Formats: sequence, structure tokens, C-alpha cells
Amino acid sequence: MSDTAGGTAGPGKKLLTLTDLVFFGIVLIQPIAPVPLYGVAQKLSGGYLTTIILFAMFAMMITAVSYGRMAALFPSAGSAYTYVGKGINPHLGFLAGWAMFLDYLLLPLINCVWIAAAMHNVYTPKVPFAVWAAIVAAVITLLNLQGIRSSARQNQILLFGMFIVIGFFIVLALRYLFHAQGWGGIFSTQPFYDPATFNMRQVLGATSFAALTYIGFDGVTTLTEDAENPKRNILLATVIVCVFTGLFGGFEVYLAQRVWPEWQTFKSLETAFLDVCGRVGGPALFNAMGVVVIVAAFGSGLGGGLGAAKLLFGMGRDNVLPRTFFGHVKAGTSTPTYNILLIGLLSFGGAVLLNFNGSAYQQAGELLNFGAFLSFMGVNAAAFYQFGILQRGGPRRILIDIVLPAIGFIFCTVIWWNLNPLAKTLGGIWFVIGAVYLASKTKFFRETPAIIDFSEG
Repeated sequence: MSDTAGGTAGPGKKLLTLTDLVFFGIVLIQPIAPVPLYGVAQKLSGGYLTTIILFAMFAMMITAVSYGRMAALFPSAGSAYTYVGKGINPHLGFLAGWAMFLDYLLLPLINCVWIAAAMHNVYTPKVPFAVWAAIVAAVITLLNLQGIRSSARQNQILLFGMFIVIGFFIVLALRYLFHAQGWGGIFSTQPFYDPATFNMRQVLGATSFAALTYIGFDGVTTLTEDAENPKRNILLATVIVCVFTGLFGGFEVYLAQRVWPEWQTFKSLETAFLDVCGRVGGPALFNAMGVVVIVAAFGSGLGGGLGAAKLLFGMGRDNVLPRTFFGHVKAGTSTPTYNILLIGLLSFGGAVLLNFNGSAYQQAGELLNFGAFLSFMGVNAAAFYQFGILQRGGPRRILIDIVLPAIGFIFCTVIWWNLNPLAKTLGGIWFVIGAVYLASKTKFFRETPAIIDFSEG
């Protein structure tokens, strides 16, 4: 074993540098992260998506600091579940894990929803949304049953394609704005603040949805054991990934807002960014962005569906869930067939049900944020307790040990509180089920809860 760089690795295994970690984080989040949520977020914020992305970045940056510090304290962990469980209390850790579990189930659903909405609204309006949801869920399920995986090489090619397409958008959008309005078209405060239309309460409420842009940044902490100088680099990488996502994504949507300020006129909120691309780059850029986002969503749904199925299998194998169903694998393979089929049914059924209550993409996104922000609150609370109360990092430093995690907790709580009522209701029911299950399995919290192995997913 080698620990010369401050981390550990197997014999001959190269430790990951700060650049490697940042690249990994960008791959997880993707440079087109704001594209699918652009139209819905514009409506929710009243036309201030750039502002709410920057608001969300502030909360995510502070939370990233807490993740990085907890990763240094518990280097073999890599999730809110373990940070809260080891940093505060194992029962609270289980509940944080239960909240994370909801996100695993929702990730394939939200990708299914976006692809189905794009195909129905843009390419084949005569084919109902429910039919496309069934097709997408069925294809993803069949590919996962066949054991088809995306390779690292394919992900790199997709990332390169994203940067090429978004690069063309940026250049063409700048050209369009300059030719239409000169420098005044490019530089404007309107996407950030207009006293005639700005509503702080509406903006804060929409920030919870814009936070979808950052979902996945915490995945960097899963590489703690393989990182070079992890105490420094994991923290730096998570913060850099958040800042890059906020600034780069914010620049994308800033240009889109300047190109198409009349957001009320979008034909479809889910595919609104494609319309902006069409305005600056014609059908070529419209279709190129559409293809890139659909392929990215399909890949995310494929990986997310398998990850959720494997997590369910691990919980079934360890008797966290009933083993007969969830611990089943196809004979002679390691494929958790029942779980893959269940995830496919949940993706289709959830897409159809959520579509009855307005934008299915909005509902799924806010429900996903219910679990994500509970986890973020837990990590900030754990960092506050470990460093501010127990002084695990040495002499207490007021700013980094107390003020930052406290502000992070408060900001994440405000964002979580401003989720829409449906998300809070469904998420609350899920959380209560987890609490009741935990109480029943631990003799009303007197015994240590079962371990959820998130490495399975």
C-alpha cells in the first residue's frame, strides 16, 4: 500500500490528482445540466433562472466544504448516509440514507420523464406522452436486463460532444445578441434583477428547483480513498465543481435569457432551451442540442436504473428489505432482474402519474430535491457537530467550524422548505415510512440500525 501522497491505493495504482477529481465531478453533473430544466425554472422564477442558479451555488459551495471536511474525517465513507451516521447518530444516518434512497429511485424516473416530454412535445406530438414514457422505460429496462453498460470511453465522447454543442451555442448566441442589439444586448442586468418583475419570495421558491443543476457534485467524495492528498483535494474538488457548474451553467442560461427574454411564449417548458438554440443556430443547433440532451438523459437513466436496482439488491441481501424479492438474481448471473423490472415499472408509472399534475419534470425534480436537501442538511449538521462542537479538527475556528456549516444548514433548509407542496407531501410520506420502519427494526431506536451499502449503487 502507498500513502506517500496522502491517500491510499493498491500496488501500482495511480492516485487521482485534483484535476482528475474535478473532471470526474464535471462528468457526473454534465456541462449541459441547466438545459433540461431551463423552461420550467424560468416559469417558476418569473424569468430569473440565472439568479436562482447563483443562489443555489452559494448553498452548494458551503455544503461542498462540509462534504470535503467530512470526507477527510471519514475517508472510507463517501456519502451523506455515512457522514451523518458516523458524525452524529447511526439512526439519523439511516434516515439520511433513506432520503438518499428516494433519489436513487427517482433518477431513472426523471430522465424517463424528460425524454418522453421531448419526444412528445417536439418530435412526435401525435404520440401521447404516456406511450413515450412506456417506450423509454421499456428500452432502459431491457438494456439493463441484458447487462449493457456505457463505457468510460463512451462517457468521454459524450462529454466532448456536449462541450462542442454548448460551445457553438455560446458563440452563436453572442453573435446573435451583438448583431441585434450591440454590446447592450450582451451585457445586461435584466437576467439578474428587474424591479418591475422581481419577486424575492418567488425567486427563493424557484431556487429549490434550480438546485437540480448541482445534483451529483457529492459523488466526488466517493473517490476519497483513491485521491492524492484527500484532505485537501476532495474539499477543493467538490467546491471547484460547484463553482464551475454555477458559473458555466449560469453563463449558458444568461445568454438564453437575453436571446429569448419573453419566456412566457415557449411552446414547451421542458424543451424551451432547444427553442433558444433554434433562434440563434437554426434547425442544425436545435437538433444537435436535442440529440445531445436525449442521449445524456438516456445514459443517465440507464446507469441510474441499474444503480437503483443494485442498491435494492444490496438491501435485500442484507435483510434491510425482504430478501426473497429484492435479494433475487437471475440464475448464473449477477443481474437483479426483479429489481430492474420494478425500477422500470416505477419509472413508467411515476411519469404518467406526475404528468397528471402539471409538469411531470418539475414534480419529479422537486421530489428528488426533497431527499437531496435532507441529505445536504444532514452533512452540514454533521460538520457543525464534529468540528464546531467536538473540535475534531483541532482548535475551534469560528468561521469554518461553526459559521459556514450553520449557514449551509440554514440555506439548505430554506431551499428544502420552499419545495412545492406535492413534493413535501410525497417526500414526507416516504420519510415517515422510513422512520416507522427504523423504529420497528431497532426496538424503537434502542438497537443499531441495519447498514445500507450505497457502494452497491
